[in-house]
Amino acid sequence: MNAGEDTKLELPQVGFGRRTDAEAALEEVFRAQYPRLISVLVRVTSDRAQAEELASEVFGKLAKRPILFRPGNNLEGWLYRTAMNLALDRLKASARRRRHEEAAAVESVRGSFRSGSSPLDDVLRAEQQQNVRTVLAGLKPVCARLLLLRNAGFSYRELAQVLEMNPASIGKMLLRSMAEFERTFREMYEVKS
Repeated sequence: MNAGEDTKLELPQVGFGRRTDAEAALEEVFRAQYPRLISVLVRVTSDRAQAEELASEVFGKLAKRPILFRPGNNLEGWLYRTAMNLALDRLKASARRRRHEEAAAVESVRGSFRSGSSPLDDVLRAEQQQNVRTVLAGLKPVCARLLLLRNAGFSYRELAQVLEMNPASIGKMLLRSMAEFERTFREMYEVKS
């Protein structure tokens, strides 16, 4: 064997290595249509990588539909129609995503202006939220749940159902939990003068 000589590795054909007629037809269509299909998709998407990804998807769909290889079927028409539909769907999804991201960014900016909060206010609010979470984590679990659910707007009857408690004891338990929370919060975070 010479250094510049090409070698071709021949593998023995066994049962699972044989190509079917559909695979041969798919390869033939791929070789004939791929360059043109890529050219069309690049014009639609303006991105070669995305065009190649879409072309792969089209040929993947074609491989699952061997009936299209039968005579009388408009295989080329199906191929380009599918490619165009996938490309347009991708463009619509990108535009939708971009609109949603822009709307979210605008809403985020509006929200900070609307609340009149400065970055310092945001930091202080986040610190206070963390302090509340720390105090809640230190309470008995039933007290913490009771306070969180009541703060979320649950009625006494709903609290009793969710926490599986006697409805008559909810008020007293809530007062005790609030007092315990306030005492713990003051101990941990109040500035002593």
